[in-house]
Amino acid sequence: MGRLRKMAGRYGARWALGVVLTLAAALYTNGTWHSHAIERQDTLVADLRMRLEGPAPDPRIVIVDIDPKSLAAVGRFPWSRDVMAHLVDQLAGHYGARAIGFDVSFPEPDTSSGYAVLERLARRELNSVPGIEAKVAALRPQLDYDGRFAQALAGRPVVLGYNVSPILAKGVLPPPAFTVADLGGRQLDAYRAPGYEANIARLQAAARGAGSFTVEPDADGVVRTVPLLQRIGAGYYPSLGLATAAVYLGATTIRPDFGAGQDDAAGADAIVLTLPHERRAIPVGDGLTTVVQFRGPGGPQGGTFRYVSAVDVLEGRVPAPVLKDAIVLVGTTAPGLQDLRSTPVNGDYPGVEVHANVIKSILDGRFKSRPDYATALEFFQVLVAGTLLALLLPALAPLPAVLVSGAVFAAVVGFNGFLYREMDWAVDMVICLMLVALLFVVNVAWGYLFEYRKGRALVSRFGEYVAPELVAQMAENPQAYTMEGESRELSVMFVDVRGFTTISEGLAPKALREYINRYLTAMSEDIRASHQGTLDKYIGDAVMAFWGAPVAFADHASRAVATALLMQASAARLDAEFRQRGWPPLAIGIGINSGLMHVGDMGSAIRRAYTVMGDAVNLASRLEGITKVYGVGIVVGEATRLAAPEFAYRELDLVRVKGKHAPVAIYEPLGRPADLSSAMLEELAAWDAALARVRAQDWDGAEHAVAALRAAHPGRALYLLYLERIARWRDAPPGAGWDGVTTFDTK
Repeated sequence: MGRLRKMAGRYGARWALGVVLTLAAALYTNGTWHSHAIERQDTLVADLRMRLEGPAPDPRIVIVDIDPKSLAAVGRFPWSRDVMAHLVDQLAGHYGARAIGFDVSFPEPDTSSGYAVLERLARRELNSVPGIEAKVAALRPQLDYDGRFAQALAGRPVVLGYNVSPILAKGVLPPPAFTVADLGGRQLDAYRAPGYEANIARLQAAARGAGSFTVEPDADGVVRTVPLLQRIGAGYYPSLGLATAAVYLGATTIRPDFGAGQDDAAGADAIVLTLPHERRAIPVGDGLTTVVQFRGPGGPQGGTFRYVSAVDVLEGRVPAPVLKDAIVLVGTTAPGLQDLRSTPVNGDYPGVEVHANVIKSILDGRFKSRPDYATALEFFQVLVAGTLLALLLPALAPLPAVLVSGAVFAAVVGFNGFLYREMDWAVDMVICLMLVALLFVVNVAWGYLFEYRKGRALVSRFGEYVAPELVAQMAENPQAYTMEGESRELSVMFVDVRGFTTISEGLAPKALREYINRYLTAMSEDIRASHQGTLDKYIGDAVMAFWGAPVAFADHASRAVATALLMQASAARLDAEFRQRGWPPLAIGIGINSGLMHVGDMGSAIRRAYTVMGDAVNLASRLEGITKVYGVGIVVGEATRLAAPEFAYRELDLVRVKGKHAPVAIYEPLGRPADLSSAMLEELAAWDAALARVRAQDWDGAEHAVAALRAAHPGRALYLLYLERIARWRDAPPGAGWDGVTTFDTK
């Protein structure tokens, strides 16, 4: 237990800081706070993770590439529809492809055969030629390229592609996978396309289906996700990859799966394909999107998908087993045809291979997705790694600290790699890695930032309380000063404005702010600059200060008394200024006491302050309060008068303040004797004699003496107070054994 207590004393601050950093990181994982910078780093890590995974060859998917070789042989693209018809015949008929998806669209009729020109000539310019119209009509089957293409599509497992558009509504869409009505009026959270650029009606009617090949990049221009379904009007339409995979698998329906407890939610957990003997679920994220798992750098040399040249298919040069029962995607890698995308694995990635990767994930039933409990996993790894390092690093030497931090860093990376490769879970880890690095840096830097500079930091903090001259003195030997609590002989002062409530009621807020700021500034300068006091705090219009700590002064009482006299002079100067401005007059009361006090950094876990406490402090506060009773500006206790004998004092009374049983003699300091006039010295002597008569219960003699002083000094409230007391005592004598003490029952 003792060892643990010792360790807590030594490492407690670093343990606490480590726990705070760990909790801050944990709160990031559950969304309490957010950082776009950390989010971007997680995206970069996810991209790197994908690049490191490498190719995964899949012979089930083949890409028929409209490549430069094909363009050179057939001609510029788009090709005439009779060429496309021949391509479909080759793929579906000759090679036996099981599903064909076109990553191109056919939104306009094909007029490249010239048949429309022949028809016009037959009807107009050449209509006089016998039999011309019949001859032209006989050519129609050969020259109607759209008809030939539609005939090739009919009954074949062909999925056409189309593009969504923000402004167009061109061509004919296929039947939707489902509609809002099919969902009972529920509207899914999906990407909404205002328009579309689809295929002409003849072709769409002949094809098995169609899918959107539109791919939207993230804000940085990189494609990472694709929508599996998009909403156009009241219908939900599949992407090219989903539609092609559905044809390949023989799916009869495509429907959303809302999961448990999602009856009223707009979001779906998955898209379900109904197959002849099973239901295959495809997990989706926000907007019915899926993360594209890019495998390899893409392209003909990427190693994941087999690429064959379109002209080789047209001319039958591709080995039959390559295309037999395969999913064929017809697309292009030719740079001039503008179907290259920026992806995490390649800045020029073939767009057709984006759809190929989606199809591969559907066939394999494996998707890199963020599981529902990803937040819990991220919270767990942050809590474990952070707590471990927060407790261990403070007690380790630099080399073991490096090794332990490196091991934890590697463990986090390995754990996330395992989840990604084996479980297909995409879990963020940047905040955890940042926490590991930060805890290491903080603990290594602690020695310099906190241990070696501890003394100077302590001195800097004392600068909030004491005069700059004392700070400079402390800086020469910072180890000699501490904010830890200790008992010491000090002098403490309380200052308060008389009638501040009335003042605040009589001034506008702006004027009151200036009034109090001028007053507090003047008092604070007198305390700190003139006699190097420690400014403790402001309590509304009141000021608290003390002398003798953190720098010890043998003459702390003398400094306090001298400061009080200076403050009264400053108050008189401010009073004159305030009156000229039409503001209420300023008068202050000051209470000073000396004695044993507890001084140090005290407070709560929320706020602390370097201050003093104890009975001697409480008495000083009481003395400030009774300045009003005696009509004087300063009242000091007996201990202060004895500790500062170089000043002349007027004894005021023996008092017993609330909360104390022993009586205390109280005095009004007047200044140094050398600075007092002979008249003042004579007045003091006469007052001492009058006060002696009061305590001897010589009421007639006391009344005569005090009345004489009152007549000579009519503005002295003290003399009027005693005349009133003498009158009471004469009527009700205190009797023998009277100690001359006045008791105050209020603070």
